[in-house]
Amino acid sequence: MSTPVETRVTALARRWRLELDLGTDTTPDWQTVMGVTEFQPSAEPNLEDSSDYDSGGWAGNTKTGQSWELSVTINRKINSTQKAYHPTHEALRRAAFEFDEASYVHVRYFDRNGLPEAYEGRALVEWAPSGGETTDLDQVEITLTGDGPLLLIDNPLADEEEG
Repeated sequence: MSTPVETRVTALARRWRLELDLGTDTTPDWQTVMGVTEFQPSAEPNLEDSSDYDSGGWAGNTKTGQSWELSVTINRKINSTQKAYHPTHEALRRAAFEFDEASYVHVRYFDRNGLPEAYEGRALVEWAPSGGETTDLDQVEITLTGDGPLLLIDNPLADEEEG
């Protein structure tokens, strides 16, 4: 049995970093999605009632599936000299309007402080500009709906700290 570690500091919600693979399957090119103002991951199990007469009246449940999703809000980042949006923002926007293979993105997210929580998967993109008044920032609400497993990975920043 391991000795408990004393913990006194509560983790902050802004600890997450979202990255998008702008490379290929053989040569990934992970780029940070800049301007994240809200980040909400979820991984919901599908539970089915597996109760039977032998359980003494207690309900039984069996996990039969799993889904995952990321709800993200970003401030659109631009380069006004080059008249271009941030490359990760453009890649997400373009994928939202594509079909077949081009509609999927490869993402990973992890604790930016190097703690062990880190995930990776493929997702479909929903792109919903917030609109707003003349004084509002240009924000977009993005929903990344997982297609396939959300893999537990080693935090990429943990490797950087060791090197």
